[in-house]
Amino acid sequence: MEKYSSLISFIRKTFNSEDFIPLHTPYFGGNEKKYLIETIDSTFVSSVGEFVNRFEEDIARYTGARYGVAIVNGTNALHMAMLVAGVERNDEILSQSLTFIATANAISYIGAHPVFIDVDRDTMGMSAKALQRFLEQNARKETDGFTYNLSTGRKISACIPMHTFGLPCRIDEIAEICNDWNIVLIEDAAESLGSTYKGKHTGGFGTIGTFSFNGNKTITCGGGGALITDDETIAKRAKHLTTQAKIPHRWKFRHDEIGYNYRMPNLNAALACAQLEQLDHFLENKRQLADLYKEFFKNSEIQFAEEIENAKANYWLNAIIVENEEERDLFLTETNDAGVMTRPIWDLMNSLPMFENCQNDGLENSIWLSERVVNLPSSFRP
Repeated sequence: MEKYSSLISFIRKTFNSEDFIPLHTPYFGGNEKKYLIETIDSTFVSSVGEFVNRFEEDIARYTGARYGVAIVNGTNALHMAMLVAGVERNDEILSQSLTFIATANAISYIGAHPVFIDVDRDTMGMSAKALQRFLEQNARKETDGFTYNLSTGRKISACIPMHTFGLPCRIDEIAEICNDWNIVLIEDAAESLGSTYKGKHTGGFGTIGTFSFNGNKTITCGGGGALITDDETIAKRAKHLTTQAKIPHRWKFRHDEIGYNYRMPNLNAALACAQLEQLDHFLENKRQLADLYKEFFKNSEIQFAEEIENAKANYWLNAIIVENEEERDLFLTETNDAGVMTRPIWDLMNSLPMFENCQNDGLENSIWLSERVVNLPSSFRP
């Protein structure tokens, strides 16, 4: 008998299926078709339409932000967030090596340089202690008020922590450190829509928060992303730049700076509005699934990744931590061979050829987690 046969049976029973069980599939059980038909009938299927404006209002209201800007995907939302936050070419951005590649890619779009800070083992998100230690040992504040890297001389203009798998990191501590060092905080909340920390929605602790609505996220509109902010100037500039920096006029086509075709299409926004209406139901369902996994692994040598104190996670993807890399590979082999989709956490960014020369702080916890973390099937269960 295979080592993980009981888990495979448990997952099949939990999802009530003997067929292939994917990692995370979308669920369309609300007004998706209705809103799509309304959009098609209106003929406004591109970046102009009532659902784009409505979704911006809805996402801001849901997260508690003053403003929302709908963007074509989460990676572009990160890119735009850095642009409107004033990040410039050759600046440095403090981020995580344990993250999806979109975070590091978006930094590269600016021409900036990622610097990788270690994570906490219990959140898998950026460690406030590691961040403080890195700045104390490697940075200085100059008379212009900004922080510079001692070894490179570059300005450290922003910090981008990520709420891994929807588990909130200690974002309030990170925000305080960024404020002390005059570093703009941009939250990569791509995976954490619906997650809160100390009663506040993720994405709302920094100057800007960004989200993704890719096909595998808690809510999806196929592609899609958004940024949220309480700063009216930032929100207006983001909307301006994402619409090719076109100056509003009844008929003239005049643009006042280099802009981007990053506006979310109305078709996607229609789906997003319908999905957001169901988000609380999705979250309740996913927490029930997390509780089932938690109970299953309670007396096991495998650790289930749980939210920390004062956090409420959306449990977008349920994660476990196994004993070592060899055990991880055995787990992945047996489950996937059995038609139950599981996946390891991402390769560390500094292990990739594009980012292997980027500065990092040793990444002890990141390396440890990268060898042990596995994601389990986490779809909404009707």
